[in-house]
Amino acid sequence: MADHCHLSEDMPKDEDIYDLADFFKVFADSSRLKVLWALHRGELCVSHLAEQLKMNTPAVSHQLHVLRQKHLVRTRREGKKVYYRLADSHVQSILELGSEHMQE
Repeated sequence: MADHCHLSEDMPKDEDIYDLADFFKVFADSSRLKVLWALHRGELCVSHLAEQLKMNTPAVSHQLHVLRQKHLVRTRREGKKVYYRLADSHVQSILELGSEHMQE
């Protein structure tokens, strides 16, 4: 019988675990999740996000700032407007998997 009480040899380093925990903390805020979910459907500017989410513009801008710092959203400038989108398909997958898990 194998001993299952030891740490797996492929266990990430503590530093990587701390970074992962920090990454998941970003998803622990309902306002940020709303912003991410709205961007899940496509690219939007701050004013359209604020309107869709019934949030004020400074609050949306703050959440976008946090999401940009964590590399979860990207921007594209068109004249004076800045458009936001999910950084990559991984972010979309995290949202979809989390949603699926909650529905089980």
